Amino acid sequence: MKVFVFTFIFLFSFSVSYSQWIEQTSGITDDLSSVSAVDNNAAWVCGNNGTVLRTTNGGLNWLNASGAQIPPNLDLYNIFGIDANTAMVTGSDANTYVFKTVNGGTTWIQIFTQAGGFIDCILMANPMIGFMYGDPVGGRWSLWGTITGGVTWDSTDFYIPQSGSEAGWNNSMFFDPIGGQVWFGTNNARVYRTFNLLNWNAQPTSGQSNSYAVWFNSTMNGMTGGDSIMATTNGGGDWVNTLTQPQGSGIITGITGVSSNWWVTRLDSSIYYSPDNGSIWFTDYSVPSGEFTHIAKARTGSNIVMWAVRTGGGISRNEIPLGIAPVSNQIPSKYNLKQNYPNPFNPSTSISFDIPKSGNVRLVVFDELGREISVLIDGELNAGSYKADFNGSSLSSGVYFYRITADDFTMTKKMILSK
Repeated sequence: MKVFVFTFIFLFSFSVSYSQWIEQTSGITDDLSSVSAVDNNAAWVCGNNGTVLRTTNGGLNWLNASGAQIPPNLDLYNIFGIDANTAMVTGSDANTYVFKTVNGGTTWIQIFTQAGGFIDCILMANPMIGFMYGDPVGGRWSLWGTITGGVTWDSTDFYIPQSGSEAGWNNSMFFDPIGGQVWFGTNNARVYRTFNLLNWNAQPTSGQSNSYAVWFNSTMNGMTGGDSIMATTNGGGDWVNTLTQPQGSGIITGITGVSSNWWVTRLDSSIYYSPDNGSIWFTDYSVPSGEFTHIAKARTGSNIVMWAVRTGGGISRNEIPLGIAPVSNQIPSKYNLKQNYPNPFNPSTSISFDIPKSGNVRLVVFDELGREISVLIDGELNAGSYKADFNGSSLSSGVYFYRITADDFTMTKKMILSK
């Protein structure tokens, strides 16, 4: 498998999630290798045999966006969607290529080629400025920047000498928009990092040769995956195995996350989830066929939306309301609403509850007069135990109530906001 340090707008700092994965209809059976999610509605996918798909309605329909200019026998390995109509995609045979479309895939223009090599990943900071990395050619890593929207690419200022026969992996790159750092994975027991694209340092991943995927939830907290998951809490200065490991046996093919929540795909039929930075993992979703090859989160949107792609043309989608997190993979025996913690609180508190069977759940906060203050949940939840976060920073001190309604179960509890 296989970022230019300018102001970037990818920002995720939410607490999240519950499992509501839904299968998409791609209309194809070719193996898919990469997905790029622009927002809650627009996403791009690429794969074998020149396959490019896009959706503009949240996956209700996936349209063929391959265009006649992409050779039908060319396998495509990484895609970046700039918006609903503009994208770049990489492919390789004896050479490596980058194509760009500005009209939703109706036509593509070849904007880059290189003899040999392999462009692993492209990232655009905005429609004009971007960076891509690829396998070493001629003894140096293939690092390229553009300030012309891909019309021209330059590698003059970007230099990392190849160490031995090291190479990279598609999709294995991350850009930190706050700290301005870039990380990319290798097959040489190291992750490369830079603060400015000019000076790079190798971060050892001792005991793990391959870094097939790299993702950071914050400037300091990241994960990389090979045969197992390694984590860092100091920007990659140290990489260590997480306390526990995702189930399954395939290599790690994708990582994404937000706050303390992490989702991982392995080259198997399941997606794995940790709500607490890898202390525990459980299976979030499984499919009857195919092996997952990549997972990506929408860069913007009102909710957290993720797509995962796999062999056989499979695409799965998950949309997560903000502020909800599963806390266990055990199915409770009965409904329960627990006392919020902390209580009294200022200004945030957590509300835990148990749902013994899947169905519609509504959790609301209201004041002493019975006026509805906030709807924390109003939708389908799978059976399980959950935690919902409530922030009362805009409210005055006083007594408030929260009520859960699920099936024929209703319970109300009191909480105190003390500022």
